[in-house]
Amino acid sequence: MTSPTPRAAGAFVLDALLVLLFAAIGRRSHDESGAAAGVLTTAGPFLAGLVLGWVVSLVVRRSAPLSVNAAVTVWFATVFFGMVLRVVTGRGIAVSFIVVASIVLAVFLLGWRWAAGRIARRRHAAV
Repeated sequence: MTSPTPRAAGAFVLDALLVLLFAAIGRRSHDESGAAAGVLTTAGPFLAGLVLGWVVSLVVRRSAPLSVNAAVTVWFATVFFGMVLRVVTGRGIAVSFIVVASIVLAVFLLGWRWAAGRIARRRHAAV
């Protein structure tokens, strides 16, 4: 396995911030109180899934999940293990929540990679 690069560390931090944003938006849309602590409580299971997805990606692919294809593992682990941990810790999940979380986290975790790839390709083509 290669050692983490600043680019990989930045990607991980961005992913974690986007998971926190997902939790904050969800709490806000349901008028839930408890600002920072509440967001962390809601995001916790998904952050654990995110970490697991990154670890699996680093071990299996031997590189950071910086491309969209490589990040599918991260997205799947974030959603799947986030939901499992919510159930194990006594928090509910509903089909609608699974669908919304899957879509929003796909847009967040895969979307920025897609956009970054497009920008990189355009810059490379312009050179």
